[in-house]
Amino acid sequence: MKSFMSIKDQLDYKFIFCLEGKCISTNLYWAMSSNSVCIMPKPKYESWFMEGKLKDGVHYIKVKDDFSDAEEKIEFYINENDKCLKIIENAKKFVRQFKDVKQERLIQLLILKQYFKSTGQHE
Repeated sequence: MKSFMSIKDQLDYKFIFCLEGKCISTNLYWAMSSNSVCIMPKPKYESWFMEGKLKDGVHYIKVKDDFSDAEEKIEFYINENDKCLKIIENAKKFVRQFKDVKQERLIQLLILKQYFKSTGQHE
């Protein structure tokens, strides 16, 4: 068991684990904006951040739900700096779409449209 680690301290590491609890991974947005690579199981929850659009090896490094392959994945990527830099670049590009106010408004409207369609509230 380790003590609490601040965001500032976590940013000193090449890899950051982004874990879902009873809902989304709350550190995913800032971790994908950093110069670290996110490691996580495939997201199960969907939010405004469109986690379902994230791709293994493109935006993050996917590990099994039980983390049994986490050490193996880290060992592989620890010396694959070019691959890690590409994942970081793609993650930052993904996050940028949410920093554009016009794009964010459009995304919000599309999410509402999909919600209304999914719940039978559309015409």
